Amino acid sequence: MSNFKSVKSSRITISQLMLPSHTNFSGKIHGGYILSLLDQIAFACASKYSGNYCVTASVDTVNFLNPIEVGELVTLKASVNYVGNSSMIVGIRVDAENIQSGKIKHCNSSYFTMVAKDENGSNTKVPGLLLSNHEELRRFFNCVKQISARKEIAQHEEIFDYKSEEAIQALVNYNVKLELN
Repeated sequence: MSNFKSVKSSRITISQLMLPSHTNFSGKIHGGYILSLLDQIAFACASKYSGNYCVTASVDTVNFLNPIEVGELVTLKASVNYVGNSSMIVGIRVDAENIQSGKIKHCNSSYFTMVAKDENGSNTKVPGLLLSNHEELRRFFNCVKQISARKEIAQHEEIFDYKSEEAIQALVNYNVKLELN
């Protein structure tokens, strides 16, 4: 499959009024509820782009920036920012609008890695990504950096000797107490 699709063709927007049933114990909208909405829009965006059923492979970043209040209209905007062979990184922005004042605040930015599946549940190839402006190019390269950082962390985990004297001595820089059995 050598076809390409535009970032624009992947865009999805959903809006939902926040109700009292969506709150946590402090009266703000529960982060878990927002995570559920994020996963839904990531699925819709990736499936729309790939033309296949998609699953969440990882939630790479979730930054809760501002609390969301009951009665605010929450809008989630998603687009595919990066594609691999069968995977896609979906970027999502969450804004909340006070529908009385019209004031809008940015509440969350998230990145989900989604994988396209065929009818047998196997990974399937996705279309290439057509980048058509500098913002799409910036988002693509940010995903490349994100993937590189993830690989570096995994490699560090494999080679880091946490039992070494040097590692143990470095614990004085942290708020921990070591009591090994």
